[in-house]
Amino acid sequence: MAKATGSDGPIIIKKYANRRLYDTSTSSYVTLDHLSDLVREGRDFEVRDAKSGDDLTRQVLTQIIFEQETKGQGALPLNFLRQLIGFYGGGAQTFLPAFLEMSMNSFSDTQKEWRKAANPMNLFEAQAKRNMVMFEQAMKMFMPTVFQANRTERQSPAAANPFLEYQAEAMAAMKEQMEAIQKQLSELSRKD
Repeated sequence: MAKATGSDGPIIIKKYANRRLYDTSTSSYVTLDHLSDLVREGRDFEVRDAKSGDDLTRQVLTQIIFEQETKGQGALPLNFLRQLIGFYGGGAQTFLPAFLEMSMNSFSDTQKEWRKAANPMNLFEAQAKRNMVMFEQAMKMFMPTVFQANRTERQSPAAANPFLEYQAEAMAAMKEQMEAIQKQLSELSRKD
């Protein structure tokens, strides 16, 4: 949440032991739906434990997502959820938040462009190319040995480490899939 509230900082929401949420800016009790509306409006807020002052924002935002998914308004694919759970406790967990934030910001910017565009298919194709570049940059940053192994494999067919070979093959397969998607999008945009 990057947008300010118009005051000196974020709205402070106090969460009481009875699970009630109190918006200090309006001096009223609010619901998770109200907080969802604040997010959609781009208003910044923090949720604090009323007694200890601990920051509970992450837990409350996760609770909002859980409730939306439970209501059948799911936006998160099962495979994504499984992969996300798989990252907890692993080495990639430290890099995942930055990568997800970068990906969501990119998607949000593209969504704004789509709304303005006369032919969104051209933008979708351009976004697919940007995503591929962003993925390769993330691989360089977060997993330099795997990225280097992939480059070395392209230069020299001998691979010494089976894990790195597998990773390189997976990355090559993902690149092929992105190229196939880009080709399909190009064909679709030509039909328009």
